Amino acid sequence: MLARAIPWYLWCALLSSASVAIGVHWDIAWHRSIGRDTFWSPPHIMIYAAAVLAALASGSQILGATFARGPGGAPGAGESDGSATVRVLGFRGPLGAFITAWGGITMLTSAPFDDWWHNAYGLDVKILSPPHVVLAIGIGAIHIGVLIFVLGHMNRVSGRARQVLTTAFLWVGAMLTVALMTLFMERTVRPFMHGAPFYRIVAAIVPLLFAAVARGSGHRWGATIAAGFYSLFLLALLWILPLVPAEPKLGPVMVQVKSLVPPEFPLLLIAPALALDLLWARTATIYFDYYTWPESHYWRYQFLPHPSGVGAFVIGAVTAMAIAVIGTWLGIGWGNWMRRIHR
Repeated sequence: MLARAIPWYLWCALLSSASVAIGVHWDIAWHRSIGRDTFWSPPHIMIYAAAVLAALASGSQILGATFARGPGGAPGAGESDGSATVRVLGFRGPLGAFITAWGGITMLTSAPFDDWWHNAYGLDVKILSPPHVVLAIGIGAIHIGVLIFVLGHMNRVSGRARQVLTTAFLWVGAMLTVALMTLFMERTVRPFMHGAPFYRIVAAIVPLLFAAVARGSGHRWGATIAAGFYSLFLLALLWILPLVPAEPKLGPVMVQVKSLVPPEFPLLLIAPALALDLLWARTATIYFDYYTWPESHYWRYQFLPHPSGVGAFVIGAVTAMAIAVIGTWLGIGWGNWMRRIHR
């Protein structure tokens, strides 16, 4: 019963979302520990495998709904409900399938662009390079597409199947949060945490997404579960990646790295993370990129200079709160819209 309610292509789409999230952080760890080795590095293969999985899941539904329709446009064999599809450029399929397909195509388009960029300009240590922005847009589209893909099924089933799909929906929402926070991770690491821009970035992303997935899921603890998935995902990377041996292949080498460098401890988006933060302050802040300058603020555990005084504090706090309130309001509206999705 559960297998029929949650078909294979939906599991394939969920695997695509998970694969790209893991692949991106594996690739970042690869850059921070080894440098750029080859275009066909294992993290790159995992990232672009996610695009292939997305194409397989979405393509099967779009092509099936478009070319396997019965007489008079009725659903053909294997197509359960014609009302569960939309029409785009003459093709039919679930809304999430079209968004997921577009994201996969965008990701694959970024691949040769990224290879050319590295060959022309060498190793880029910035996340927001032009090819990475194209890749990030595709990754975001895959996560959003899978969210809607799951919603289309979740809002048409009940019982155990809906519970499983609700959990899957909150997981993908957490992965979308991870993806967006990764875009700005260069501005949300320790040295920036006493400045207003750090809080504006977090306020612009987290309330909107968590409010949206909480309302879209209909689960009483939706935001908490999504925050838990976000934390567990990053903690798993923090614990697992350092077990993989690695050494720099580019210079200059400021820090002798012997394993993959993981992301930092996750931001404290849930109250229980406070206890973990106390542990992290003593045990999990020993990882540095191989190119970390010994005199940098990051190496010396210092905060960057930032505007101080009552005026700077009030302006920073008020703008961050305003962004958070607006994001929450938009997220609730988005979540209410997602609860009505059936195709």
